[in-house]
Amino acid sequence: MKTPEIRISGRPIGTAHPPYVIAEMSANHNGKLETALKIVEEASRAGADAVKLQTYTADTITLNSDSEEFRIQGGLWHGKNLYELYQEAHMPWDWHKPLFDKAHKLGITIFSSPFDNTAVDFLEDLNAPAYKIASFEAVDLPLIRYVASTGKPMIISTGMADAEEIQEAVDAAHEGGCKQIAILHCVSGYPAPAEDYNLRTMVDKIGRFGLVTGLSDHTIDNTTAIASVALGASIVEKHVTLDRSGNGPDDSFSLEPADLASLCQNAKVVWKALGRVDYGRKSSERGNAKFRRSLYFVEDIPQGSTIPNSAVRSIRPGYGLHPRYMKELIGSIAVRDVKANTPTTDLDIPKRPKDF
Repeated sequence: MKTPEIRISGRPIGTAHPPYVIAEMSANHNGKLETALKIVEEASRAGADAVKLQTYTADTITLNSDSEEFRIQGGLWHGKNLYELYQEAHMPWDWHKPLFDKAHKLGITIFSSPFDNTAVDFLEDLNAPAYKIASFEAVDLPLIRYVASTGKPMIISTGMADAEEIQEAVDAAHEGGCKQIAILHCVSGYPAPAEDYNLRTMVDKIGRFGLVTGLSDHTIDNTTAIASVALGASIVEKHVTLDRSGNGPDDSFSLEPADLASLCQNAKVVWKALGRVDYGRKSSERGNAKFRRSLYFVEDIPQGSTIPNSAVRSIRPGYGLHPRYMKELIGSIAVRDVKANTPTTDLDIPKRPKDF
């Protein structure tokens, strides 16, 4: 059965291909275009497949209200109201074109998460090759349908969403005309402890929804992401920063460039190690096959004599008969003169199956 696959900028994504690594810039530009450009450079140097931005303003994502329900209690952003947080974290829209231009020059794919229809229209003008729906927007079915209407591939993060809500999001994408959909298992904690990820749920999603599936990872290292590849993740998304101690909204749970390079390399190694079902002898083993055990004569035996149990041993190297033929040899009549410390051969079992 053919496994699901999507393509972004010509790059096939699915379990038959190396994992697609997305470097999420999020708010790690920390208000500086130079930092944002540098993150694109470092993502390309590290071997990431794509850089992802977030396209919103404080006004397109929330209301400028200081009432209690708009104020964050606990966690990384305790005490801020939503408008203040997004005002600080958002990327100015006039930065997008230089960032897209930079990515194109470096040969790394760039796309974004739109948070309202105006962001979609803006990204369409930049010819974004794909779209990402953030976990918090996975319930915004009108936005999903609008993104789907572009005909571009769509990746949907599923943090906080139950199975019914994921199915609703996928149905909305199909209804809107999207033919290439991927979903990401995600925990919307910042950071999220590894034990919250329950990666077996990601495995269940692969079977349940039948879509290209991956991981949006908010843990503080690469362990969970690498494990997800071993379990079938085709996409791995991690937040990336230049400096984890940079005091930006997302810096503390993001990867620095060296960590990102390690993720890109190790995720591909794990994918290669998964390989395919293959019981055949591998190329790296062929030279060692001669050192497997085989049957050797350890006594001189004249032709016509009965071969005693003491005369044959299973030892290394592997130039004699397979040890499975021990029973046929013991008690049989020697068909030739045998010297001690020589391998048994086909001649010693005349009726040995020819297909061995």
